[in-house]
Amino acid sequence: MAQSNNSIKKILIVAFALCIVCSVIVSTAAVALRPLQQLNEELDRKTNILSVADLYEPGMDVEAAFAEVTPRVVDMRDGSYTDEFDPETFDHFQASRDPATGRTLSGDRDIAGLTRVENYATVYLVGNPDDPEQIILPIRGQGLWGLMRGFLSVEGDGNTIVGITYYEHSETPGLGAEVNNPRWQAQWEGKEIYDEEGSLNPAIHLTKGGASSEHEVDALSGATLTSNGVTNMLQFWLSEEGFGEYLATFRSGADQEDAQDTTTDFDDVEGA
Repeated sequence: MAQSNNSIKKILIVAFALCIVCSVIVSTAAVALRPLQQLNEELDRKTNILSVADLYEPGMDVEAAFAEVTPRVVDMRDGSYTDEFDPETFDHFQASRDPATGRTLSGDRDIAGLTRVENYATVYLVGNPDDPEQIILPIRGQGLWGLMRGFLSVEGDGNTIVGITYYEHSETPGLGAEVNNPRWQAQWEGKEIYDEEGSLNPAIHLTKGGASSEHEVDALSGATLTSNGVTNMLQFWLSEEGFGEYLATFRSGADQEDAQDTTTDFDDVEGA
C-alpha cells in the first residue's frame, strides 16, 4: 500500500533533498561571485585611499586615478622599506597573527586594544614615491563597540595631516558614527602630529570643549569612548610602536630642507 504524502518519512526525504539542492545553489553562487566580491573590495579600498588624500571625485575612473599612488611595505621597527613582501598582495592583518611577522602587545603598549600587531604594513605614496606629496597610513583600534579601521593621510613632511577616514566600524549612529561626518573629518586638515623636532611621541588628540591648538581636534559630541578610541589609535600608530620611525625619516628630510633654505636666505643677505 502506497505511503501517504503526509507521512513523516516522505516529509523528511523532501526536506533533506530541498536542503541539498539549496546548499548546492548557495555554494555555487558563492564560488562564482567570489572574484566579483574581491574586485569590489579592492575598488572600495582604493576609493577610500583616494578619498582620504582628497583625490576622489564621484564618477571618476578610480583605477586610473590610483595609478598616481604607489604602495610600499614598511618595516615599522626601523622605518625602512622592504622588498620581502609584494605590496599589492601583502595582508598586514594576517601578518599580525603570524609570530614571524607580528608581535604581542600588553599593558601600556596596547593603548589601541589590538592584542597583536604586525611588524610590516603597506603604506601608499601619492606622487613621486621618492619625494611623496602625501603618505597614507592604515590605522585601526578599538572604539566603543568594536574595531575601527581606516586611513590617515599625512603630507610629505611626515607631520601635517591631510585627512582621516574610517571604512569599517560599528559605532553608534548619530554619536560615534560621526567619525564619517565630512564636517568632523574636515577639522583634521592642517593639524600637526608632533610638537617637538625629533619626537616620536605624537601630540595629536581629540579634546572636549573646542580645539585650541594645531595638535587638537574637537571630540565627538556625546561619544566620549569613541573619541578616546580615536585618540588612542592615533597615539599608537604614530608612535614608535607604529609608524613613528617611518615618519621620522620624512620629518628629518623636511628639517634639512628648512635649514638649507635658511642658510640660502642668510647668504643672500650677506651678499646684498
